[in-house]
Amino acid sequence: MKILLLHQYFLEDDDAGGSRWNEISKNWTEAGHEVTVIAGMMHANGNRKREEYIGKYFIKKQQDNVIVHRTHVSESYNSGFLGRLWGYFSFMFSSLWAGLFKVEGKYDVIIVTSPPLFVGGSGYLISFFKQIPMVFEIRDLWPESAIDTGVLSNSVIIKLAYAFEKFIYKKASLVSVLTPAFYKTLNEKKNISKDKLIMIPNASDFSLSEEVMKNFDRKQFRIEHNIDDKFVITYVGAHGVANHLEQILMAGKSLEDTNVLFLLIGQGMEKGRLIALAAELKVSNVRFIDPVPKKDVFKYIIASDMGASVLKKIDTFKTVYSNKTFDYFSCKVPILMAIDGISRELVEEAKAGTYVEPEKISEYDRVIREYINNPERLKIEGENGHLYAKQNFDRHILADKYLHHIQRISGK
Repeated sequence: MKILLLHQYFLEDDDAGGSRWNEISKNWTEAGHEVTVIAGMMHANGNRKREEYIGKYFIKKQQDNVIVHRTHVSESYNSGFLGRLWGYFSFMFSSLWAGLFKVEGKYDVIIVTSPPLFVGGSGYLISFFKQIPMVFEIRDLWPESAIDTGVLSNSVIIKLAYAFEKFIYKKASLVSVLTPAFYKTLNEKKNISKDKLIMIPNASDFSLSEEVMKNFDRKQFRIEHNIDDKFVITYVGAHGVANHLEQILMAGKSLEDTNVLFLLIGQGMEKGRLIALAAELKVSNVRFIDPVPKKDVFKYIIASDMGASVLKKIDTFKTVYSNKTFDYFSCKVPILMAIDGISRELVEEAKAGTYVEPEKISEYDRVIREYINNPERLKIEGENGHLYAKQNFDRHILADKYLHHIQRISGK
C-alpha cells in the first residue's frame, strides 16, 4: 500500500517525545508498504525551529524508509493562546499546499492524526482532490480538552470548533481512537457509527527497551548522573498547562525529609515558570532535564524506581491513556498514576503501580512513602506491567491491526 500520513508532530530521528507514528510507520515500511509523511517544522514542545528550517517553508527529507515533507509552522507556536492558534493554522495551510503540490504520486489512503483538530481541514481537502479515503485519528478529545484546561474559552470559537469537528467526522471513511472511553464518547454522544469507528491504542516499544536493556549498566548510569542514593521518580513528557506539574513540585517539597528525587524530562510553555516556582519554593529534590532522544529517555526510565504519569484534575482526562505509561511498562518500571479514569483502570488491572488522586499532595506523600518502605513492590509491579503490555499493547500487533482496517476501506 501507499499511505500518506498528515501529522504535525511527527518526530525527527533525534527528537524526544511520544513516537507512536514513528514506530507504526517503521512497522509498515518493514512490511513492504510505502509511507510518506507531511509534518511540521516545530516540535510539539519546542520554542524555535531547527537551524536547517529557518527561512524555509518546505523541506523533503528521508527518515529510515519514510519520506517526510516538513512544512512551515509559525514560531509563535509557544507564545500563548493566539500564537498556538496561529501555529495550528499555519501548518494547516502549509500542509495543504504540500499535499496538493509537493507530494507526488497516487496514494491509497490519507491518515490524519489530531490534535490539532484543524489539520482535519487540510486532510479533507487533500483526500477530496486526490480522491482517496481519509482516516481521521483522535489522540485527544478536542475541543473538550482545550475547553476544560482553559486554553479555549471564546464561545464563538468553541461553537465553530464543534461544527468543524462534526464535519470532519462525517467526511472521514474511518475514525480511529486511542482509548475505549473515546470510542464510547464518539459512539454515544457524537453519534459516530460503530461501522466507522476503530480503536488502536498507544503501545509499548519493546524493541527499543530490549535493545537498551541488553547492554545497559543501570548502577553506573545512576552514579554518573548523581542519582545512585536516590529513590528516583521520573516524569517524561510535556510541561504544559494540561500536565499541571506544580503538583510534582509540591509533592517534592512534602518529601524533602526522604531520599526521593523527581526527574522532569521534557519541554513546554510552562517549563520556565515551573523552574522559577521551584526556585521560589526552594524545592531541592526536583531536577529539570531538557529533552533527550528516545533511547536516552529509556535509560533514564530504566534507571528510575518509578515512572510518573501526571495530568490536571479535570473530567476530560479521565478518558485518556498517557503516552509515557506505555514506555514505563516496556522498561519494567512501576507507575505512579496521577490520572483518574481509564488510565487508573489500566494500571490497576495490570497490577503495575498505584493511583494517586491528581493534585492531592497528601496522597502523593502517603503512596511514595509506602513504596520507599516496601521496595520489593517495585520489581513485582514492574514485571507485572511489562507482561501485561506484552500481552495487550505490543506495537507490532497493533500496527498490523491498523493496517488491516485501512486495507478494508481502501479496497486493497
